[in-house]
Amino acid sequence: PVPAGGGLPRVRRDEAYEALRARSDAHLAATGGRPKAFLAALGPAAVHTARATFASNLLQAGGIEPVHDPVPVDAESVAEAFTASGAGIACLCSSDALYAEQAAEVAAALKAAGARQVLLAGKPGEQREAYERAGVDAFVFAGCDAVGVLSSALDVMEVA
Repeated sequence: PVPAGGGLPRVRRDEAYEALRARSDAHLAATGGRPKAFLAALGPAAVHTARATFASNLLQAGGIEPVHDPVPVDAESVAEAFTASGAGIACLCSSDALYAEQAAEVAAALKAAGARQVLLAGKPGEQREAYERAGVDAFVFAGCDAVGVLSSALDVMEVA
């Protein structure tokens, strides 16, 4: 809407996030729980905590409950942890160095375990194609299209 005296239209910066959270609220009312994302932490806490915290905050901004077991996972243990979480999607959280070693195997294991979408916290750089081939659907990082990523996550979890 344009103000009566002319000037710039008023834009509510948080409107897109409010719409995402309204979808989550409706899901909560219908099912008794919020849509969930499993945070697949690779390596020790010192390595994964920063990106796990970033991913957790981003997901919560869209009404998605992050499920973070403080125990790190790997390709052998991630399927059981993902299934136990009750989440529909997953997000890999670690350092670029550990991603290079483990992300492809862990992403493939998450997809095999039924993850409808696999995110990776961080910029993929030259590994983008390899990660995507392994099952990573999107990358979350400062400056990414957060609303687009969150909306897509809710879509794949069938949150109306």
